[in-house]
Amino acid sequence: MLPPIAACKKKHRSKHKKKCDRRVAELHDENLFKQPPPKEDCPICFLLMPSLWSGHKYNTCCGKIICSGCDYVGQTTAGGNLCPFCRTPSPTTDEQFMKHYEKRVELGDVHAIYDVGCHYADGLHGLPKNQDKRLELWHQAGELGHSGAYYNIGNAYMIGKGVQRDMEQARQFWEKAAMLGHVGARRNLGVYEQREGNNLERALKHWMIAARVGCRASLEGIKDLFRNGHATKDDYGTALRAYQTYLDEIRSVQRDEAAAVDNEYKYY
Repeated sequence: MLPPIAACKKKHRSKHKKKCDRRVAELHDENLFKQPPPKEDCPICFLLMPSLWSGHKYNTCCGKIICSGCDYVGQTTAGGNLCPFCRTPSPTTDEQFMKHYEKRVELGDVHAIYDVGCHYADGLHGLPKNQDKRLELWHQAGELGHSGAYYNIGNAYMIGKGVQRDMEQARQFWEKAAMLGHVGARRNLGVYEQREGNNLERALKHWMIAARVGCRASLEGIKDLFRNGHATKDDYGTALRAYQTYLDEIRSVQRDEAAAVDNEYKYY
């Protein structure tokens, strides 16, 4: 026998369905448009970790993620072949790289699982190109909380790489990535709402969140909305100040030196 509430739902489903669907959508948006918590600090310099992917580096030996500045200093000072965090000799061959990755994957390291998926995507470190394996590992990493994995799956659906092109699927995976704090996914959602859904209010919400954590492209998007009368001067001013505050929090001499040497160390 069904509980009273369940029985009521079943009996009056046609009356309640629209209200329920509306409430589900409201709850989804409440989660979607929350400002995600900031990234953790670099474990070496203790400054806020940049959100840009090239602003931090993953070490396969210890599984630590450090900022681009600390990685650069570690690679250019005496003993530069050692991990800047745990001082383990850095791998120099594909075989050594993959042995490190295999150990980290066995430990359930989500960043290692994600990276190996990327290696299958591009055929790196001796692995063959395998799009099915790439997606399998990215799905696994996403379920474990890796925002970049969901972002990449969304991009795969956007361009139809290894899957049927499907913008609705792309949007859904970008939303998962954005709720986990991925700035690029948040920026893409703004573009999606602007172009696909033509919902400029939602685009503005996404770009405001992304600008607060350093997305220059989202700041430019808000600027364009302001120029075209779809955002207020206060909206743009708020985004600009938040973006500058973020830059003040992440900038350092070491990171600037690294970025000046190689775009692989660019952090904003």
